Amino acid sequence: MSDTGTKKFMVFFCIPLATMTEWKKTDPQKREASEKKMMEDWAQWSKQHATMILSTEVGGQTKNVLSSGVSDTRNDIVLYSMVQGTSHAEVAEVYQSHPHLQIPNASIQVMEVKPMGWG
Repeated sequence: MSDTGTKKFMVFFCIPLATMTEWKKTDPQKREASEKKMMEDWAQWSKQHATMILSTEVGGQTKNVLSSGVSDTRNDIVLYSMVQGTSHAEVAEVYQSHPHLQIPNASIQVMEVKPMGWG
């Protein structure tokens, strides 16, 4: 990809494990109403930025792989998206208005991805 063309980025939606644990203790009716509102906001935001979003996937169980073995682990990543844009700064700026950031202690990480150049 050239510097003037479209670039690809991975966008990680993160919520600290402690925040998720506390959220699960919230009254179910309040939690469901808040989650519904955020999903509606998220859908609206996604429609506004649909041309840049290539895919969005939900994270599942995570394995930590070491040369000494494999074990279950947890991290703060709950979703990720593959997106496209003209610059790292532009994509990060667009995500500053994302509804995910309504969640206490939540963050969004934007990482540019480039071909490895092997082969």
